[in-house]
Amino acid sequence: MAESKNWYLVCYDIRDAKRWRKAYKLLQGYGERLQYSIFRCPLTMRDREKLRWQLAKILTDEDSLLLIGLCNRCVERVVACNTPEAWSPPVEGFQIF
Repeated sequence: MAESKNWYLVCYDIRDAKRWRKAYKLLQGYGERLQYSIFRCPLTMRDREKLRWQLAKILTDEDSLLLIGLCNRCVERVVACNTPEAWSPPVEGFQIF
């Protein structure tokens, strides 16, 4: 049985452009960019820990990172004015990269 996925907001403030590009490219493989330094990612617990580990190799002490887990009730209460369908529950299944 596959692990369930939950939505996570990944927010970062990276001081160096080279590290920022590395983090940005990494996060593109995990989710969708909402704003300049905010991604939303449907992640299993295993994916979340893998992402944290990969980002820890890129970031330094001067950078900031937030991973905000959203429960299903929180996702239901998200107000997305321009794209209301954008916060539907994560789809289970295979993804081809």
